[in-house]
Amino acid sequence: MIKNKITQALLIGAGLTFGAATFPAMAAHVPEGTKLADKQELVKGNGAEVASIDPQKTEGVPESNVIRDLFEGLVVQDGDGNVVPGVAETWETTDNKNFTFHLRKDAKWSNGDPVTADDFVFAFQRAVDPATASPYAWYLEMTTMKNAAKIISGKADKSTLGVKALDANTLEVSLESAVPYFVKMMGHTTVMPVNKKVVEKYGDQWTKAENFVGNGAYVLNKWVLNERMELVRSKTYWDDKDTIINKVTYLPIESQVAEMNRFLSGELQMTDELPNEHFKNLQKEHPEDLKVVGNLCSYYYGFNNQKPPFDDVRVRKALSYTIDRDVMTKILLGQGQKPAYTLTPEIVADFHPALPEYAKWTQKERIAKAKELLKEAGFDKSNPLKFTLLYNTDDNHKKNAVAIASMWKKSLGVTVTLENQEWKTYLDTRRQGDFEVTRAGWCGDYNEASAFLSLMQSNNSSNDPRYHSKEYDAVMAKALASTSDAERADLYAQAETLLARDMPIAPIFQYVKARLVSPLVGGFPENNAEDKIYTKDLYIKAK
Repeated sequence: MIKNKITQALLIGAGLTFGAATFPAMAAHVPEGTKLADKQELVKGNGAEVASIDPQKTEGVPESNVIRDLFEGLVVQDGDGNVVPGVAETWETTDNKNFTFHLRKDAKWSNGDPVTADDFVFAFQRAVDPATASPYAWYLEMTTMKNAAKIISGKADKSTLGVKALDANTLEVSLESAVPYFVKMMGHTTVMPVNKKVVEKYGDQWTKAENFVGNGAYVLNKWVLNERMELVRSKTYWDDKDTIINKVTYLPIESQVAEMNRFLSGELQMTDELPNEHFKNLQKEHPEDLKVVGNLCSYYYGFNNQKPPFDDVRVRKALSYTIDRDVMTKILLGQGQKPAYTLTPEIVADFHPALPEYAKWTQKERIAKAKELLKEAGFDKSNPLKFTLLYNTDDNHKKNAVAIASMWKKSLGVTVTLENQEWKTYLDTRRQGDFEVTRAGWCGDYNEASAFLSLMQSNNSSNDPRYHSKEYDAVMAKALASTSDAERADLYAQAETLLARDMPIAPIFQYVKARLVSPLVGGFPENNAEDKIYTKDLYIKAK
């Protein structure tokens, strides 16, 4: 609470310190005339305890939320999702195969070291190095970066990767195929730099608060497992002068009801999600706090395509057809989510595939076909299908699972055992293939259909359903090699047709991101489809 508004306004105008907060004279992202609170601290719900903050060893959304504050890649995004300079001030290419990035000379690590092109070379090589076991190694292969695939498969040394430091501030990247959207891909956490000296000195312990060194707007101050993660401003960040918030705290709250209650009691200013059953009441009683925006994410159930009976497409289709997506989106969720019949959500740029045939049927027709398929596969009243559905601990995921299990039971006589695991264990279980059916969600790493469709390629280490189709792989390989937007769009549509035919997953709904945000939080990006929030772009307004 501001004690002296007149005094604070004078101090802000002078770019001086007031209490515990330091305000820049003219922060570019703060509207003129805005009065800032004297305490610039933000507390956010983050859904789950992060598995790691090592950019090359993470794959989840909770981790990415934190890493965006601790590190900065070549490029970042603005509030509308546009690619803007990060560590790279400028870049150029003449053929979409060879890219040159010019790094800003004032970029520094939190220990004062300059951020150089060699740091990016080290990070990129580290991501593809089999010794790192990066869950996102496939991402660099998907860029077609030279020799990435060979290095990942152990057929070439990491030093042969198509990335080179021409000098301290010039990075050259060479691809095997032209990728027009390559620069967009460079905003992902996996390709953020890490400090070689620190990583090699401390090994796996380098991410502890006492050892941590990053190049982002914030630095790790305290990490209390399963309780909180505190980040404070990095005074060496190149744009610290325009950073307003002094401290951001991430809380791993898995219960949306608990998170909502802590928000309403004033403990935090931003939630990660909302409890579905409270949405309408919040809409009525707290409309000023409610934010609902389109989101570049799909919610689906993955079948273990290599484990009987889910190696039978008839079983997979029967279960997918029986899910009433209209009930899920309009009644159970009701926040603006859309029924999903494709892996790629409609919000993706330049994506307009035809709906699969079953999407045009009535739910009654889908259930009739599902019964027929399941019977053909050998399951009926005398031999009912039984399996376990895995999901990560979360109130909303549990409600979805209970509802869908009920649909399967009522329409097909299927018995489902629900199993929940905490986030890190759940990721490990999926990666090891130790499941029958699993809840899953995928958010695009950049705004292009390949960000979703590459997930089902055989060589993708995040392909947890273990869908292996030479036909699908061939279509995607051709799409990724194409420089024609029209041809790629056609090939992406073909890929979705194959997914509807083989049903390795059951798409359920396209996300929206609904959360509670205090009206005092300024700079919230309401038009960023990837939900990329950078604390450096936020600020706390005076009451």
